[in-house]
Amino acid sequence: MNSNKTLLIIGIVWPEPKSSAAGGRMLQLIEIFKELDYRIVFASASQESEFSFPLKDIEVGKENIFLNDDSFDDFVSQLNPYIVLFDRFMIEEQFGWRVSKSCPNALKILDTEDLHSLRLGRQKAFKEEREFDASDLFSDVAKREIASILRCDVSLMVSEFEINLLKEQFKIDESLLLYLPIFIKKSENQNDFHNRKNFAFIGNFLHEPNWNSVLYLKETIWTLIHKQLPEVNLRIYGAYPSQKVLQLHSPKANFFIEGRAENASKVISEARIMLAPLRFGAGIKGKLLEGMQYGTPSITTSIGAESMHDELPWNGFIEDNPQEFANKAVQLYNDEKLWNNCQENGFEIIKYKFSKDLYFSKFKEKINYLLNNLSIHRNNHFIGQILQHHTLRSTEYMSRWIEAKNKIS
Repeated sequence: MNSNKTLLIIGIVWPEPKSSAAGGRMLQLIEIFKELDYRIVFASASQESEFSFPLKDIEVGKENIFLNDDSFDDFVSQLNPYIVLFDRFMIEEQFGWRVSKSCPNALKILDTEDLHSLRLGRQKAFKEEREFDASDLFSDVAKREIASILRCDVSLMVSEFEINLLKEQFKIDESLLLYLPIFIKKSENQNDFHNRKNFAFIGNFLHEPNWNSVLYLKETIWTLIHKQLPEVNLRIYGAYPSQKVLQLHSPKANFFIEGRAENASKVISEARIMLAPLRFGAGIKGKLLEGMQYGTPSITTSIGAESMHDELPWNGFIEDNPQEFANKAVQLYNDEKLWNNCQENGFEIIKYKFSKDLYFSKFKEKINYLLNNLSIHRNNHFIGQILQHHTLRSTEYMSRWIEAKNKIS
């Protein structure tokens, strides 16, 4: 193993913590590795936006890389990282074989964010108006995603439900998976019941489950709530709203599309209740966590609350029936005592599920073990090496064909 304690993160996009939970998650991973004294370089083939986090402010190096281009091989060989972290399986597909070829001894970590095959399987079942079942998991996306997990030395998971699914449905060995959720702390400044008003929804509109939730709110749930609370507003916040989202704006119905929240903590802490009627999706929901952080109870669905509270009582209500969802929202909005109890439930969930102190030592121990026993670990999971061998061949030739084609054109 090389002595250059460098971490290379290859991002699908440049982190935007104010736009999505994924951006905040990435900054948390950077923070963890900085605490472990790693020099960090973040590389991406995407274009930066005005909302991209200024990585140089936290002493993280930046590198613009290109898809299907052997300039990456020279870059990664010179950097010679100790660890390479892939931001989702699509990035591992693009760059994993190049890392293995140029830096075979680098520890390879996959950050899954959520299981794409689970999310897309649920979405497919929803659109076909039927119940989701296990057969929906076994898709072409799942083949790619599971292969990526097997090629990497360890995959970071935010959901215990998804860990169990990988173990039971796909027979993934537990030693290839590490539970590391998003961390949050209780905010010290909390608005009380009487200093809050209205309902809020917040979520990045590039994420299909969020758009579907807002449409569901507009077409079904908000009508039921609005009949009982005609003076109360619902404010919808989210980065990258499309025209179809903006068209839902309806002041007469007290339904407001507000666009990007410049200060998400202010928006959340001023709302009395967060609504999140997610009908499909995966992972854990960052905005529901922020609701707990700022003391804002929530009404969500079983998918929204999945893997977020164990046996602890939810900080509000979990309802899948739209009429019950609306009724519980109205009840919680009007009942101060109930609201205070739900707020406390959220603080308990933070304490016992999402405190960094619960996971940091185990993460450090796992990474150090893998670094010191990498050959043994890989030999114990030889199928990953087989997949790596064949992927390197097939993906390399496809990539080099695209590269040559691009040079000609």
